[in-house]
Amino acid sequence: MRRSPLKAKADFMQTQSQFYTLPEPFECRAGEIIPEVRLAYETYGELNEAKDNAVLVFHALSGSQHATGTCPDVPEAAPFWNDECVPGWWELFVGPGRAINTDKFFVICINYLGGCYGTTGPASPHPDDGKPYGSRFPFIKVEDVVRTQAMLLDHLEIEKLHAVTGPSVGGLLCLTFATLFPERVDIVLPLGTGARLTSLQRLHNFEQITAIESDQNFQEGDYYEGPHPDNGLILARMVAHKTYVSLETMENRARGELIQPNDGYAFYKLGHQIESYMLHHGKKFIQRFDANTYLRIMAMWQRFNLKTMLKVDSLVDVFKPCRHQRYMIFSIDTDVCFYPSEQKYLEEQLKKAGVRCMRVTVHSEKGHDSFLLEPDLFTPHIRYTLEGEW
Repeated sequence: MRRSPLKAKADFMQTQSQFYTLPEPFECRAGEIIPEVRLAYETYGELNEAKDNAVLVFHALSGSQHATGTCPDVPEAAPFWNDECVPGWWELFVGPGRAINTDKFFVICINYLGGCYGTTGPASPHPDDGKPYGSRFPFIKVEDVVRTQAMLLDHLEIEKLHAVTGPSVGGLLCLTFATLFPERVDIVLPLGTGARLTSLQRLHNFEQITAIESDQNFQEGDYYEGPHPDNGLILARMVAHKTYVSLETMENRARGELIQPNDGYAFYKLGHQIESYMLHHGKKFIQRFDANTYLRIMAMWQRFNLKTMLKVDSLVDVFKPCRHQRYMIFSIDTDVCFYPSEQKYLEEQLKKAGVRCMRVTVHSEKGHDSFLLEPDLFTPHIRYTLEGEW
């Protein structure tokens, strides 16, 4: 199969993760202290002399700091960095001549606090005894992640971002940064996300949390010296995956051989390729992600509330300090993770607050994951937003 020019172009750029340790212990908004926080990040392009061409990218739920190019290894992310992590998760969108053009912009992507790709998280050694934090790692909020990333920007001497962007859960962080630090952002570019937690999202997330915590190997999060809660994480990933990919796309991908697993399912025999497809994706996922990190991100999402964070009564009040900003909002018409009605609601709140905004609906057969797979549908609008005058 021939590879697209964009795909081939991405392979030529080899990248390397960098690390920054916060100068002092970090106090979470809930009051718990993390003694030492290390952030894993990557940068692409060059920061100009005025330091006004920086774009901060927030990765999606299971993404990493490695947004584009190839990164063969991150020893600090062992054992979770495998072949699936080597290509950048957004390589079709970030790079020379792409939607977020690294010939013009200095792009920064940072692994979340609580992550498992080199940033301090539950699998990291606790400085007191060298053993993984496990259950000792606090549950964090979106503003905790955003505050640590702002500290890294301070270290890089970037006072104001040209733009902040992120898809899916990354979009929640994008909106959090833009409203928590409105003076530090000009353009806000959320893709396939929302400004509030819906009841359906809350239920889907709770199902995933329950799947992991019900695994007999979970051990309340202290499983690192024994078997990991793989079955729970596989089930959690399957619950989530059906909201990422449209049914049509899933059915097309599942047309291969039906593979009956020999590790479990003694009673139930798989009866359709789509079952085999989902189980395969769940099993791939546990090779590159930590269950405790998954739970921290789920809990962070469950507590996402911009009004509570800023102690105001409405989303209109949340966005009033953002009147100098410009928003380009992307909807995906087949998205069932963040339904298009959520982006319409965000647009309405911004307009009521007097914030300049535009909303584009992408028509795709691929569902929520269109923001990973179909750069041609997004690139003209992203370029216009980042490089045009509006």
